Amino acid sequence: MSVRFRLLTEADVKSVLTMQDLIDTMTSALVRFSSGQVTQPVRTVIPIGATAFAGLMPAYVSAPARGEDSASGGGTPEGTALGAKLVTVFDSNHARGMPSHLASIVLMDPETGALRALMDGRYITEARTAAVSAVSSRLLARKTAQSLAIIGSGVQARSHLEALSLVHNLRHVTVWSPQKSHRDQFVEWADSAVRSRPDPDQVAIRSASSRDQVPKVAAVDHAGEAVVGADVVVLVTSSPTPVIENGWVKPGAHVISVGACRPNQREMDPALVARSRLFVDSRAAALIESGDVVLGIEEGRFTADHIVAEIGELVAGAAARRSETEVTIFKSLGLAVEDVTSGDLAYRRAVERGVGQELAL
Repeated sequence: MSVRFRLLTEADVKSVLTMQDLIDTMTSALVRFSSGQVTQPVRTVIPIGATAFAGLMPAYVSAPARGEDSASGGGTPEGTALGAKLVTVFDSNHARGMPSHLASIVLMDPETGALRALMDGRYITEARTAAVSAVSSRLLARKTAQSLAIIGSGVQARSHLEALSLVHNLRHVTVWSPQKSHRDQFVEWADSAVRSRPDPDQVAIRSASSRDQVPKVAAVDHAGEAVVGADVVVLVTSSPTPVIENGWVKPGAHVISVGACRPNQREMDPALVARSRLFVDSRAAALIESGDVVLGIEEGRFTADHIVAEIGELVAGAAARRSETEVTIFKSLGLAVEDVTSGDLAYRRAVERGVGQELAL
């Protein structure tokens, strides 16, 4: 008996998912994770040489509580999913003209275990990461936040500008990265995204910005120049050492840290982490994988209790920001449930719209 499955390319996945879709889906996925409806281990990571690694991220999302999600037209209830992401990070790929982060997502039928779909995971990784950051910023940034600093200028910088434009009315966006040509390219891309007729990847920036005015996007020559005065600070770097200093971050800012996903790496000044109210996507993962957390504990700067809550707990009603002056941090590591639920949404949309190829093993 042959098993039929759907093959989705990156273009297929992009055609059926929007950033707003992912923000909504990630909100639900984070709640399920923090409420025990998801079975997933901390990812397995295999080092490859000194700078590269491969990761395996499986997850099973159990049936939603009655009334939480509607059922699909027969078969597995919508919101129930089983799958895994295979991800690799090779920084040397940039010299080859390839993305440093590559991924594939495999979905299985939760009722039979049969292969259901194989799809590109690079775009989902890029977009769902920013969507989760947007969820954190909606919950933790001040409601009046209008200025954004982005440290880094790659694909995550772009996706974060798109996602954060959907939850804040941004007026000023400042970017810094080590290479001037890269930050200038980012500004050129952003300028095109908000001022010319948008393609599907640019719609969110243009529509969100048009609520009031088009945000001014500028590159600066020093990271501190970007961060000082910013309401929201996004760190999307590959640096293993801190890229911002505690003194740069103003009272009341919200900091989103996406890089430094290994226990011997940190991208934030440890004094900043100790000073701030710290939130994570997963306590278990943060205490194993995040150098910003692990090294701070090893150095005696704080204990594991410094983690206030998971983002999923905030969505469910846990206490978030307590004042307009405290600094909040969201340390993002990325969860398998985010990839599997995003992949499941892409699969269901693809089936409905006849997107992708049906193949047989």
